[in-house]
Amino acid sequence: MNLIDSSSLAGVVADIVPCDARYIAEAQRHLDDLTKPQGSLGRLEAIAAQMCAIFSGNLPRHLRRGAYVFAADHGVTDEGVSAYPREVTAQMVRNFLDGGAAINVLARLHEAELTVVDVGVDAEFENAPGFCAAKIRRGSHNMRREAAMTHEELAAAIKVGLRQAQRAKDKGQHLVAVGEMGIGNTTAASAIAGVLTNQPLDALIGRGTGLDDAGKNRKLQIVEESVKLHFGAVKGTPGPLEVLRCVGGLEIAAMTGFILGAAAQRMAVVCDGFISTAAAAAAYAIAPQVSGYLFAGHCSEEPGHRYLLSYIGLTPILNLNLRLGEGTGAVLAMPLIESSLRIFSEMATFSSAGVSTKNK
Repeated sequence: MNLIDSSSLAGVVADIVPCDARYIAEAQRHLDDLTKPQGSLGRLEAIAAQMCAIFSGNLPRHLRRGAYVFAADHGVTDEGVSAYPREVTAQMVRNFLDGGAAINVLARLHEAELTVVDVGVDAEFENAPGFCAAKIRRGSHNMRREAAMTHEELAAAIKVGLRQAQRAKDKGQHLVAVGEMGIGNTTAASAIAGVLTNQPLDALIGRGTGLDDAGKNRKLQIVEESVKLHFGAVKGTPGPLEVLRCVGGLEIAAMTGFILGAAAQRMAVVCDGFISTAAAAAAYAIAPQVSGYLFAGHCSEEPGHRYLLSYIGLTPILNLNLRLGEGTGAVLAMPLIESSLRIFSEMATFSSAGVSTKNK
């Protein structure tokens, strides 16, 4: 299957095969026969069983890992919703390309090949290893005043993500982390979360990159006005693509395409924090079967993240009070996922080790 040649997003969605619960049951029987008390490895057992389902019981001997950071600017920053200026998006992308950010350190340490994708940063960059130039426009429109993207821009952003998923598959990657960079994107993610989960907006709004109380209240006001502008007269929940188009961002739309594409290619996807989970929520709203391919790397400090995790039905692997983004929490979770598979594949069973089982 080649995602790039798919005639429509519907074709990609049709290729996402629901994970078969039989593989989870088979994996759990094997886990219960390992030389340990049943269930004693907790979440590691559930992770291993889910990976067995993703790969239909044919686990790779070594997990080839990739980390994908999608970057774009947001027009809504004109409304004063961030503690940092818009220029920081471009500055941080250059930091990624120079190898100096947290995600660079963690990707090197945990052997995840890093790709930085410029979907809509308001700057130009020199070509560099691991950089993909896929700019659609220099930042989204201001969602408080108009839709963040046109229909054509949304489609193009989703295709950027699909293309990266295809490249990940072509590289033989099995486990991919999805992260982002974009000043103002917690504002977009909050709006997406509010519309998809039907939760009160004031329960979802956090401090982002470090807003004070006045800044947080301003952010809430902008999100409320944006949601009212685009969906105030809509009865029921609008479609996820329209939510992305009106109050999303170019990098969030690209991550949505990436997650859908990775699931269609039967890869395991580790979401990072609030913004990448907003993309995962949109992907889930488009194709609920995608949830079987998703792991939540961690639970961030952004209050809206918990609502999105609940919406998709994901339990975070880590809880480290992170709020950085970049895919850092997702990459940190990767060694635990691989650890679960090593235990599954390499531990002795009671019979092979000659160890007595539990008394009846």
